[in-house]
Amino acid sequence: MLLLQVDNLTNVKEFFLLGFQGSLRLRIVLFCLFFVVFWVTVCGNLLTITLVSTSKNLNTPMYFFISQLSISDIMLTSDITPKMLQILLNHGGTITLIGCMTQVYFFCAIETSECFLLTVMSYDRYVAICNPLRYSSIMTSTYCVTLVVFFWSVSFFMAFMDILTLSRLHFCELNVIDHLFCDILPLLKLSCSDTFPMKLQMCLLSIPFLIIPSIIIVVSYVKIVRAILRIPSNISRQKAFSTCSSHLIVVSIFYWTIFSIYILPTNGPSDMNKILSLLYTVFTPLVNPIIYSLRNKDIKKAVQDTIQKYV
Repeated sequence: MLLLQVDNLTNVKEFFLLGFQGSLRLRIVLFCLFFVVFWVTVCGNLLTITLVSTSKNLNTPMYFFISQLSISDIMLTSDITPKMLQILLNHGGTITLIGCMTQVYFFCAIETSECFLLTVMSYDRYVAICNPLRYSSIMTSTYCVTLVVFFWSVSFFMAFMDILTLSRLHFCELNVIDHLFCDILPLLKLSCSDTFPMKLQMCLLSIPFLIIPSIIIVVSYVKIVRAILRIPSNISRQKAFSTCSSHLIVVSIFYWTIFSIYILPTNGPSDMNKILSLLYTVFTPLVNPIIYSLRNKDIKKAVQDTIQKYV
C-alpha cells in the first residue's frame, strides 16, 4: 500500500507513476530500448534542423516546416522519456504535483503545435501541387515564419488554459497513475472533484485544434490526389506523389493514435493505452526524420554534401 503525501485538506501533493510493470530483466530491456530511441531521436532531429538551416537546397517552406516539426519532436521526447526511464529502473516513481502539471503543460502545447504544423504542411503541399505558379508568392518566408510563430504562441496559450482548469481539481485519496507519464485522462480518473468542466473544455478545444485541422488535411489531400490524377505524364505523377507520401505517413501515424486515445477512448487494458501512447510520444519523433530522409532525395543529397565537406 503506497503512502500518500497529503496536506490538511487531504489534497495529494505527489503522484506515483506505475509505468510498465514486470520483471527486472524486462524493465532493463525496455530501459535500454527507450534510452537508445531517445538519443537516436534527438540526434536525428538535430541533424534535420542543422541540414535545413545550413543547406541552400533545403531553403524552402516545406523543409522549414519539417525543421519546426523536428523541434517539436525533440521537445516532446525530452518532456516524456527521461522520467519514463527513471520509473522503469525504479519499478515506478513519484512525481510532484507541480512536476506533473509541468509535464502535462508542455505535452499539451507540443501536441497542439504538431497538429498545426502537420496541417500547415498539408496546405503547403496543396499549394505546391494545385497552384504551382502562385506557390512562391503565397508561401513567402515572412508568411511561413508568421504562421509558425502564431501557432506556437496559440499552442502554449491553450495549454496554459488546460493547466489552469486542471489545477482547480482536487486529488483526495488515490495518487497512483497507471500510465507512463502525467496525462490529462489518467489525472481525471483520480480526481475527487467534478471533472465535467475539464472534459467539456477538452471537447470544445478538440474542435479547433484537432477536428478542424484533420478536416483541412483530408480536404487538402483529396484536392491533391485529384490534381495529380490529371497529370498526363506518369513520371510527373509519381514525382508529385513522392513529395506528399512522407507527410501522409507521418500524419496517419500521428492522428490515428491521437484519435484512438483522446477522441475515441476505450475501457480496454491499460497496457494497450500505454503502447498507443508510446507510438506518438516516443516512436513517432523517432520515425519522422527517418521517413523524411529515406524518402527524400534533397535531404539525402544534403547529408552527402555535408559529409564530403568535413571528410
